[in-house]
Amino acid sequence: MKGIARFKPAVRRNTLLLSSACLWTIIGLLLLAKGGYRWIHLVDRQPLIVIAGILVGSVKSFYILDKSARSGIERILKKADGTCLGAVYSIKTWLLVLCMMILGVILRDSSIPVQFLCFCYLTIGWALLFSSRLAWREWLKQ
Repeated sequence: MKGIARFKPAVRRNTLLLSSACLWTIIGLLLLAKGGYRWIHLVDRQPLIVIAGILVGSVKSFYILDKSARSGIERILKKADGTCLGAVYSIKTWLLVLCMMILGVILRDSSIPVQFLCFCYLTIGWALLFSSRLAWREWLKQ
């Protein structure tokens, strides 16, 4: 390897699958913790918000995120071993992740009612965690 290419964090496809599964799982758990731990004690009707978040998150997982997860898995499976670790997602996806992080900070620091924030964090966190099952399943198959 010559030049800058020798510094590339090259990994196997299996490692890309593991990275994808871990990212979806960790981010989902962090959002669940943020919504569940930081705000849930401030909310009236806690069980209702948790149940609604899980139900809506499950629908989001099945109809939206599963499609994205499958697309990402197919993309990874087309990669050759020795691909850069950053290629776990496309540039477009990394930009989307950055936008979602910025939106999360804006929402968190806004004057939006805590019930809505709690519901959003629980919903999105559960959807990510639940859809991570697809990457975990594919990683286990490899």
